[in-house]
Amino acid sequence: MTEKRIILEMGTGNDLYGQDYTKAARRAVQDALHHSSITLFSKLGIDHAEMRVEVTIGVQDPEAVDCDLVAADLPRGRATVRAVRGGLDVTDAQAGTRHVVATAAIEAFLPDQTGKYVQS
Repeated sequence: MTEKRIILEMGTGNDLYGQDYTKAARRAVQDALHHSSITLFSKLGIDHAEMRVEVTIGVQDPEAVDCDLVAADLPRGRATVRAVRGGLDVTDAQAGTRHVVATAAIEAFLPDQTGKYVQS
């Protein structure tokens, strides 16, 4: 069955002092989720389990992101998370620290609903 993307949300997150890419990624996902209110499931009687969720995290060191931990933060659907090179590291040379900024794109897909509903 073909799927259609029904949602695309973006968010940003950071870890200013811990230099933790996973923490920044999780915060970016939470930011994106706070932009979204999905009422169509209850209104149309669609089970959340039908939704497939793809998350792309952009950080300067993708290997440092625990994608399974990020996926566990998603409250609905069947989620997969991948980390790619992106985001931003801001270096504070005087303090010898790095501030980590992550970006997240969350895409949600449902099976094609064409013909299932009739406008009244």
